[in-house]
Amino acid sequence: MPRLAPGDLAPDFTLATADGGQVHLADLRGQRVIVYFYPAAMTPGCTKEACDFRDSLASLQAAGFSVVGVSPDAVDKLAAFVEAERLTFPLASDPTREVLEAWGAWGEKKLYGKTVTGVIRSTVVVAADGTVELAQYNVRATGHVAKLRRDLGIG
Repeated sequence: MPRLAPGDLAPDFTLATADGGQVHLADLRGQRVIVYFYPAAMTPGCTKEACDFRDSLASLQAAGFSVVGVSPDAVDKLAAFVEAERLTFPLASDPTREVLEAWGAWGEKKLYGKTVTGVIRSTVVVAADGTVELAQYNVRATGHVAKLRRDLGIG
């Protein structure tokens, strides 16, 4: 799958969220948005990454960023994840993987030395005008949020 790059128009999406609502990327126009893609709720790496975003959310928001997490998990699994980890930002469900594919976050990857097809752990920062500001693929769950904060100049 092709990956997004700075300057590309971020593909719009509307996805169901863990709280029973929906998130529309178009509704977030005018603000900077961190959209991160992760393989599966309630797994060790994804929990670590989600909790890192949760713990950094106040400073990210103070710097003008919203955060949205996207995975192919069903809404009920996402709701349980939000409750278990007290997550305070939207988690969106993409069971058809259309958004994952459009954003370059679905495809071949290495897992324990084998090539598999699945979610490529990725983070895309969307600028206020709807274009891609930063796109990072094959990120590591541990330490990713700290690195992203450095890359964005957030203390």
